[in-house]
Amino acid sequence: MPNTVVGIRFKAVGKKYYFNPVGLDVLMNDKVVVETVRGIELGEVIENIKSIEDSEIISTLKPVLRIATEDDLQKHSRNQRDIPKALEKCGVHINNNKLDMKLLGCEYTLDRTKLIIYFNAEGRVDFRELVKDLANEFKVRIELRQVGTRDGAKFLGGIGPCGYLLCCNTFLGDFDTVSIKMAKNQNLSLNPVNISGLCGKLLCCIRFEDETYKENRKKLPKNHTYVKTELGRGKVVAVNIIDKSVRVQTPEDGVKSFFVDELLEIEQYDIKKPAVTQE
Repeated sequence: MPNTVVGIRFKAVGKKYYFNPVGLDVLMNDKVVVETVRGIELGEVIENIKSIEDSEIISTLKPVLRIATEDDLQKHSRNQRDIPKALEKCGVHINNNKLDMKLLGCEYTLDRTKLIIYFNAEGRVDFRELVKDLANEFKVRIELRQVGTRDGAKFLGGIGPCGYLLCCNTFLGDFDTVSIKMAKNQNLSLNPVNISGLCGKLLCCIRFEDETYKENRKKLPKNHTYVKTELGRGKVVAVNIIDKSVRVQTPEDGVKSFFVDELLEIEQYDIKKPAVTQE
C-alpha cells in the first residue's frame, strides 16, 4: 500500500528519514518540527512529498507536527549555542568518574527535555554514575550513545589521506559496506595503511568508486589477451581502468598505449591457458 512521505534530515551531513506530512504543504528546504524516537526535533526537508511502498519504510512513520515557527528556530539556535558549554561540563564529569571513553558530541532535543551525548570507547562502559551526575548538572533527561569508529570520525571530521576533508563529514550521509574485494577490483594496494581512513576502517571512497571500475572493466580486454590495433596484432601487457586504455606489445613498434575505442578487435581469451585442440 502506498504511503505519502517527505524526506527529512537533522544534520547538514546526516541520514535521510521519512515522515508523514499529515496534509501539511511542506517544500524543499523548509524547516519542520517532527516527532522522533528521541523526542521533538527540528529537521530540514531534503526530499519533496512522494509516495513509497511499505517495503521502503524501515519503522513506523512519525508525523510532521508543523512547519517551524520563528520561536522554534530561536530555540534551536539557543540549543546550538549551548553545546560547547555542555560538552565542557560533560568532559569534567567523565574525568571525575575516571571513565575510559572519548566524548564526541552532544545535542539537545528542540523542547530541551533531553540531552543526547555521543561517545566512543573500546569496550562496554558502566556509565550509570555518570548519568546521575549529568542529570543533576543539566536538570534534563540524559541519553548516552556509544557509536563506532566510523561515526566517531564523522563527528570529529579531519583530513583524509587524499588531502581533502573527510567524505563522511562533508557529503556522505550514510555508511555503505566496503570490502577488500572492491579494493582488489580497483588494483589498490592491500596494505591496511594505504586503504584505511582515519577511523581505521576501509576508505569509504572505495565503495562509491567501485561501480565505475566495474563498468570500465567490462569494456577493457584482460591482461595477456591479444588485440588488433592499427599497428598490427599485439598482446595486452597492462590495463588502465580509469582512462580506459591498454598497453600493448606490438610486433614491430614495441609497447604502445591505446584507448579501448582505438582497438580494432579484442580476442577474449587468456594465453596462459592452453588452447583446446581436437584431433
